[in-house]
Amino acid sequence: MLTGAADDDLVIVRNGAFGISIGTNGVTRLKINATGAVTMPLQPAFQAHPSANQDNIAKDSQVTVVLATERFDIGGNFASNTFTAPVTGKYQLNAEVRIDNADTGAAYYHLYLVTSNKSYFNIIDPNFTADLSYMSLNTSVLADMDADDTAYVAIYQSGGAVNSDIHTDSNFSGYLAC
Repeated sequence: MLTGAADDDLVIVRNGAFGISIGTNGVTRLKINATGAVTMPLQPAFQAHPSANQDNIAKDSQVTVVLATERFDIGGNFASNTFTAPVTGKYQLNAEVRIDNADTGAAYYHLYLVTSNKSYFNIIDPNFTADLSYMSLNTSVLADMDADDTAYVAIYQSGGAVNSDIHTDSNFSGYLAC
């Protein structure tokens, strides 16, 4: 915590042997420790996962992955399955979706990272000899996002039976990279 400064003052404080903190308005914005490690305690970052399985997802339509539990949300920018960029920048976004009861009758599965500017995806053809008990789809991207752009995760199963489930081991995470 930075103290002793007026609300609009920039403060640089030495912390221990060669460590420093930089802040404004009495709040630490950047820390550099003695080893040179840099942390930005207010940098937007989040990780969320389902609180329950999403059973028997629809086929032939894009299904939003329901992510009701936040592990962390620095900045409070994640809500209702969606991340909203607080500032313009490049955001590292990552999604992993575990599918239980993956259907070999499906032509393919798409895992989407859907942003306001572009959709990114990973595709798999479940051309296996039998239905899988489980499989994981992963995708990540360094996405260009403007302030108030949004991002969410969706899955698409083309054809096959309606028996695939999204497991609670799935997750969506991201952070402002630059």
